[in-house]
Amino acid sequence: MKIVIAPDKFKNSLTSLEFCNIVEKQLKKELPYANIVKLPLADGGDGTIDIVKHYLNGETIKTKVCNPLFSTIEASYIYAPKYETAFIEMAEASGLKLLKPEQLDCKITSTFGTGQLILDALNKGAKKIILGIGGSATNDCGIGMATALGYRFLDKKGKTVNPIGQNLSSIKSIDISQVNPKIFTTDFKIACDVTNPLFGKKGAAYVYAPQKGANHQDILLLNKGLKDFSKLISQVFNIDPQTIPGSGAAGGMGIASKIFLNGTLESGNKLIKQLSNFDNQIINADWIITGEGKLDNQTLSGKTIQGVLDTSTKNNINVAVFCGTIDINEKELKNMGITYASQIISEAKNLDDAMQNTETYLKTMTEKFISHIKQLK
Repeated sequence: MKIVIAPDKFKNSLTSLEFCNIVEKQLKKELPYANIVKLPLADGGDGTIDIVKHYLNGETIKTKVCNPLFSTIEASYIYAPKYETAFIEMAEASGLKLLKPEQLDCKITSTFGTGQLILDALNKGAKKIILGIGGSATNDCGIGMATALGYRFLDKKGKTVNPIGQNLSSIKSIDISQVNPKIFTTDFKIACDVTNPLFGKKGAAYVYAPQKGANHQDILLLNKGLKDFSKLISQVFNIDPQTIPGSGAAGGMGIASKIFLNGTLESGNKLIKQLSNFDNQIINADWIITGEGKLDNQTLSGKTIQGVLDTSTKNNINVAVFCGTIDINEKELKNMGITYASQIISEAKNLDDAMQNTETYLKTMTEKFISHIKQLK
């Protein structure tokens, strides 16, 4: 029997690697002859950096960069010299997590530090860069990042514009004469799991700026800036940002990654599956055990479990899900292609108990699953 363990993390409880090790240990006790394959996964959000490091066997590179408010900090990324590949999370340099609540103001924040991380990776010799664009504190349409890489954004007098969100409407031209040439020989993959347009009611400013410190007037200002800058993008790069799904991701970093880095926007889950060689690793598997903290209707939108199901269905492999909570009914589970489902909240006394004793309950769930598959023989 071949069993693949391929979960996402349980946020604030277990990493996906810890999940794999706990379940593997229980399986080996009861099924000593089973072929067990561990493939920890992630969706491009928090924790992805550890999973990438696991698969690339990369090293952690630390360097001084600017935070969203241009203060100097130390940020890190993963680099694997063997594969000439870097993984950068923009949140490490330009993230909400770097600012105190009273500092949040995405009119004046910048992605400049993310550009500095990219520049460092290019100088290390990276030929492929995977960029995760979740958790940003910015709404500058990536002009900060681009500035760090040699792009210059000029106002009507030909003066350089400070690369922050509130200045987008002031930009009248883009000077590409000093852009770092290494950009054009590097393969950029952008982990992006949202489809928001750049501007408008479903765009970057209206949907995401409020959580980054923007009030109603700020949103109007930022949305106008994104709309004005979009016109310039269309003129210079011959691309209409509003036609690109995900343009509005991370305050416009979606479209910025495409036009300034010539990057390809892909599902974070898909990128991690590629790194893990998932499609080949699961061949001839009898079961895939997956899971994440919560299984609900959002799971169908680029989450790890859906990524597993996309592949398992094509290969007729049974899927078991172990989750913290499951908010869909049995019929919906079956329609998704899930054969077996179990939730910690059914075992635990309450949510606090579930969060504090996740490992214990995961062991119990694995034991019950083993009993289930033994009965099928």
